[in-house]
Amino acid sequence: MISHPLRCMKPKILSTLPGYKRAEFMSDLLAGITVAMVAIPLSLAIAIASGANPATGLITAIIGGFLISLLGGSRVQIGGPTGAFIVVVYGVIAKHGYDGLVLATLMAGVILVIAGRLKAGSLVRYVPEPVIDGFTIGIAIIIGTSQIKDLLGLQMDAVPAEFIPKIAAFWAARDTLDWSSLGIGVLTMVLILVLRRAFPRFPGLIVAVAVGSALALYASPSVETIAARFGALPDRLPWPQIPTIHPAQITELLPSAFIIAFLAGVESLLSASVADRMFGGNYRPNAEVIAQGVANIGSALFGGLPATGAIARTATNVNAGAKTPVAGLVHALTILLVMMVAAPLAGRVAMPALAAILLLTAWNMSEPHKWRDRLGARRPDLILLFLTLTLTVLTDLTVAIGVGVALGMAIRLRRREIPPEDWSPPER
Repeated sequence: MISHPLRCMKPKILSTLPGYKRAEFMSDLLAGITVAMVAIPLSLAIAIASGANPATGLITAIIGGFLISLLGGSRVQIGGPTGAFIVVVYGVIAKHGYDGLVLATLMAGVILVIAGRLKAGSLVRYVPEPVIDGFTIGIAIIIGTSQIKDLLGLQMDAVPAEFIPKIAAFWAARDTLDWSSLGIGVLTMVLILVLRRAFPRFPGLIVAVAVGSALALYASPSVETIAARFGALPDRLPWPQIPTIHPAQITELLPSAFIIAFLAGVESLLSASVADRMFGGNYRPNAEVIAQGVANIGSALFGGLPATGAIARTATNVNAGAKTPVAGLVHALTILLVMMVAAPLAGRVAMPALAAILLLTAWNMSEPHKWRDRLGARRPDLILLFLTLTLTVLTDLTVAIGVGVALGMAIRLRRREIPPEDWSPPER
């Protein structure tokens, strides 16, 4: 009999496969294909917004998503690249290049594996919710503003990384607005919202992007596509490679690696918790953290981005009828199949259509349905939220999380209480 300390690190798939029936497989197959159709355009958009090649988003969804489902502690968790990483990934690439990001992701994976082995998965509940809300809304603001250029089709040589100079640069380029790009972006957003409301189980995201991109291709040739900006997408996975490691680079990248590990751990455990409430499951936090570590190591070796559990894709998986982690494996393999047979088609996706996806992602990340409750919170919590938000937008995530967590812990110790968290699944 497996003892409790070992059982808490046992992958959930080992508990669900005994007695696995054909009906469960059919449910997992349909759910995996459905969520893959949602994940493909999101993965492309997140990679581009992060300053990386769009193919890296697909690689992350395939490798990271497969390993998270294979080794994770949740029955229905879906892993891959998420919007929470965009800010830190963009910053690492800008400062250290893509090779630096690969090394930081690899280091983050090692940190997560160690954290899981030390049973640190349960510690996420001690991170103050105003801190999580603050940096999540801050990231949403940064993501939203980063998409203005592609949504409006602005002609700019370079977009400043800092928030205020970025807004000033957009204003300076306002005369280059392309009405076709704006029309494609708005149409895509409207279609996503209409299809999501009318057919919540239907993968309307990819349909909306396909319609917007087809319209751009045949009616508005001035609208930029993925292939026009980045070249053709690959039709296969690259061979894994161990990145070059220098001691000095490890020291420089260590803060970024800890931030990546922190975000991956927090978002994956929150996602697994939300899935349990929807599904009635009981996830294993330490197994989940270890899986996130292995997934990030795997993603780094294949040249991908940081990976974590994705709340909206996991919710989509549950709503589509997933029963076991097999659905997540099917999701990853479906993306690989699409990559192999339809890479040229994916290259024709219009940039404003992807911008529309990320603008809606940013809006949902901010969880507007909670704004009233947040504004009515106790004053220390409200101050902590706005401080973390402001530091996230105007400085960087490392400072925001460090200051926010320190002040949040001080507030918690003063109160001597930990209020229960109430997370609902935002569509991101």
